[in-house]
Order: sequence, then structure tokens, then C-alpha cells
Amino acid sequence: MKVLVVGGGGREHAICWKLAQSPKVTELYCAPGNAGIAQVATCVPVSATDVEGMVKWAKDNAMDFVMVAPDDPLALGMVDAMEAAGIPAFGPHANAAVIEASKAFSKSLMKKYHIPTAKYETFTDLDAALAYIRREGAPIVVKADGLALGKGVVVAATVEEAEKAVREMMEDHKFGASGSTVVIEDCMVGPEVTVLAFCDGEHLVPMLSSQDHKRAYDGNQGPNTGGMGAFCPSPNYTPDIAARCEKEIFQPSVAALRAEGRPFKGVIYFGLMLTADGPKVVEYNARFGDPETQPILSMLDTDLMDIFQACVDGTLDQVDVKWKSGAACCIVLASGGYPVEYQKGYPISGLEEAGKSAVVFHAGTKKADNGDVVTNGGRVLGVTATGDTLPQAIANAYAAAKPISFRDMHFRTDIGKV
Repeated sequence: MKVLVVGGGGREHAICWKLAQSPKVTELYCAPGNAGIAQVATCVPVSATDVEGMVKWAKDNAMDFVMVAPDDPLALGMVDAMEAAGIPAFGPHANAAVIEASKAFSKSLMKKYHIPTAKYETFTDLDAALAYIRREGAPIVVKADGLALGKGVVVAATVEEAEKAVREMMEDHKFGASGSTVVIEDCMVGPEVTVLAFCDGEHLVPMLSSQDHKRAYDGNQGPNTGGMGAFCPSPNYTPDIAARCEKEIFQPSVAALRAEGRPFKGVIYFGLMLTADGPKVVEYNARFGDPETQPILSMLDTDLMDIFQACVDGTLDQVDVKWKSGAACCIVLASGGYPVEYQKGYPISGLEEAGKSAVVFHAGTKKADNGDVVTNGGRVLGVTATGDTLPQAIANAYAAAKPISFRDMHFRTDIGKV
């Protein structure tokens, strides 16, 4: 099969790395890709959000299957467009991807179908939002309704902090149109866990639980990022909690989308808070998480192409999805200044050495004219290692990351330990 993966980050590198292991995949392409992805797939210079251009390239080059990984093209309807062109595509249709593209929609869905989540209100008027914050007090959570690169959520410790977040979103348009509507909700307390699940519109198969670290600095300090590291499985996600999530959250969510005429095919991401009252949904995403995908796919023991095809065909219940024992950990090496301002174009050394004991997934890299691999984004690399236990996987990942260096390199030293 000739397969195209859409995207160019660490998540897409992990997906391509796994698909390259499938005997079914004879030719693998990635658009736009990056320097690391180029080692396992042919990179194609088409932007991930260029729906028309991507469909044209896929048709012109006779792709048998397309995997759309990022949130933006899913929300723009790339899967719909591929299918209209006669090309099987993995990922939700635009009308199902709205569970991530609009937090207001997903919260209203949870309320309608009694799926446990935090109490909330939705606002399009700044003064009404500010009045609600003053009435409810802090801590309180402010969310931009639309897509914001994983940075549109502010957990405000004070009323002033919440007011500032609302003003930045609604008045200063920090996230463009994504912040013209905001969701303000109660601040839930408890361990956070992520569970990604394969879905074929009706059947659902959860992956290993995982946990990512959003804050930029050690001790969960600093601004929110797209994710500074992740590990799986989560020790907090017990079999009892898993059974409860399946019954109260996972199956009802899939059934709710189906009932609304929005059957979900692809990967549904459940961001969960394990509160004293039981597990509740923090957020849905409509795709693989990044950097959770890197450790999760490192533990997958089933042909990923088989799973993708089953999700598209509606036969996921016929696939035996297996996982390796042990644990995996991903350490993100980022550009200094990320997630605010940072420089690009710095040469990266030590990649070959690191790759001897771990898989180094590239997120923000490119090949320079002289052949060097250089930095080309905020999150640059995701060094991912496995181990018989979680502490061992963490130690292996940090040991593997040691030889790597580039100017102003920044990473957290406490991934998996907090």
C-alpha cells in the first residue's frame, strides 16, 4: 500500500515510524514531514492545512490510504475531502472533529448526555464573562473555544489572573477567532490522566493510559506548552478506574456522537481528571496527542496499519490490539524561550549516539543546505525509551538524551516524577 501521513511533528514521526514497520505499507510519504521523518518516509512539500493541495497530491500520486494526524486539517474537513476523492482516510470527519475544534460544543454534548465534567458556562460577551468570574471566584479555568495549539487553557489561581486571561482571549484576540467565545469552568482537583482510544464510529479500543506535562518548567511551573514530556502507562489509572471510565465516559461519548449524527472514526483523546467524585472529562481531542503518541506507540505490539484500516472499515471489534509489558517515557528537548519567543536554525549534535539506546522522534527539525539537522520549532526532539518499569523507562530516556545538544536547549528534569 502507498500511504500518506499528514503532519510534520513528533507525533507524525512516531506514526510514520510505526507504519514503516508494517509489511502492508510498501511506500510511505509524509506531508510536510521533518528531518527525522525523512529517515522513514518520503517528505512532500505540501502544508498540512492545504486541503485542496493535499487531496490533489494524493490523487496524482495514487495514494491507497491517507492518515490525517493534526487537529487543524481534521477541523477543516480533510478526511471528508479525501473520501470525496475516493481515497480511504483515517481520522474523524469535520462534523465529529468539532469535539476538539469547539470546547463549547463538547461541553454542551457532555451536559446533554450526562457525561461527567466540570460545571461551566459559555460566553461571547466580555462583561458577562468577567462578572461570572467575580461571582464564582478562584481557582477557575478559562478556555478559548477553538483550536489554540494546546495553549488556549488558563488555570487561574486568582480572580485577577482569570480576568487577564479572558481579556487576552476576547479583547486582545490572543488566539484570533478561537478566543471570541470562551468556556469558563470549575477548577477540578486530582491526578490528570490521558486515555487515547481507537474508534470506528461504533466500537472503541482504549490505548495504554498516559500522562503528559504541560508546564514549561520543573515542578509544573511556568506557562502551558504543547507538552514537555509524557509517559505510559499511568500508575494512577487502576483497573477499577479504567472500568468506570469505559462505562461512564468512553462508551457514552461515542454513543453521543453517533446519536448526534456525528459518528467518530479515528483516535479520540480523553483528557481525564481523577477527582474525589470519580473520573471526569477535562477535554476531548480528535486525534493522537503529542507527546503522548511517542511513548504509547513505542508500546504497541499490533500492526498499526491493521488498526487504521479497521477504524475506517468499521471492523475494529475484529482486531486484537496488543501492548508490550513495561513502560515508556518521552523527554521533549525544546528551544530556549519556548513557548514564547525562540530562535531557529541551530545545529543539533549527538543524535546518532542518542539513537543507539532510544528512539529520537523529531518534532521541530529540518535539514540545512549543508546537510546538518537544525532546530526548526519550539519543541525540537522527543527522546523516547522503554523499560520494564516506569522508573527504568524514565532513567533510560534521560540517559539517551544526554549526548544531544543545541544552542539554548531546554528540557524538564522531572518528567514522570511529579
